[in-house]
Amino acid sequence: MASIKDVAALAGVSVATVSRVLNAHQGVRPGTRTKVLHAVSELGYRPNGVARSLRTHQTRTLGLVIGDVLNPFFTELARSVEDAARSRGYSVIIGNADEQPALQDHHVRTLLDRRIDGLLVSPTDGDVGALRDAVETGIPVVFVDRWLHGVDVPVIRADGRRAVHQLVAHLHALGHRRLAIITGPAATSTSTERVGAFREALRALGLALPAEYVAQGDFQTASGRRAAAAFLDLPEPPEVVFATDNLMALGVMEELRARGLRVPRDMALAAFDDIPWFLHTDPPLTAIAQPTADLGHSAVQVLTDLAEGRGAGSVTLSARLTARRSCGEDEGSRR
Repeated sequence: MASIKDVAALAGVSVATVSRVLNAHQGVRPGTRTKVLHAVSELGYRPNGVARSLRTHQTRTLGLVIGDVLNPFFTELARSVEDAARSRGYSVIIGNADEQPALQDHHVRTLLDRRIDGLLVSPTDGDVGALRDAVETGIPVVFVDRWLHGVDVPVIRADGRRAVHQLVAHLHALGHRRLAIITGPAATSTSTERVGAFREALRALGLALPAEYVAQGDFQTASGRRAAAAFLDLPEPPEVVFATDNLMALGVMEELRARGLRVPRDMALAAFDDIPWFLHTDPPLTAIAQPTADLGHSAVQVLTDLAEGRGAGSVTLSARLTARRSCGEDEGSRR
């Protein structure tokens, strides 16, 4: 492998001049810069990233810890984060917490050991000791989608409360009165927000939410199926189920299909987090969509601003309701 000394010798300049060119310093003559870059190309020289990070105290690397890589929402979020980071000259190392606090802690500590310049996390439920430690060390940390109360870092999120109210009003207008919900882990910020908005919207319309119409899920398909089975076995099952996550909604559809039942004829269904699959389910699924790509881009912008010494704060975007035929309405009746 060529060394920086080889580049300097071929270009006829000092090692210090090569270093200034590679680090985009001012004060290098255009002709000299051209000679150095030509020598770099001809020799196939690649700077030593480890050595550079020791000099600059930067690795141009960000960490991203997501809840579940198999969840299409997090898959799209990770892609948008990578795209935005690449455009700013950063690479991304991704850790999949699989909705397990212990695994989340493992990824956070591993990423910190790799001298990342900043950390993006969509925190899962449970103990978050490693995250609190990361914040206390001073490394830039940004929460995306979910957040932790009492941890003072910027949060990039979509406010879904208005869309949940719109969904409940839409279901009520269609004649549904017995509405049920499948929640996520009780301490997860997004689950708490969505359940709270659902209760508020029902209360505003004079509708009750019986305890048997609230099922505890874990953002996984199997929990959605279990919840649907419990609802269907009630003496008076709900007319519609709102799953606060896309995978749990798919679980509801699986249970209905296994029993020979259909959406919305036997039970209407809506979900939080719209995904491309929902356009192709039978019927297409009513869902609340988050601006996932914008969340990822905004999160990277805020994190890199912090990593590079600029001020940055939280960003709140808006979710929107897309009504389809899974609740009995015509396709495209609400956008």
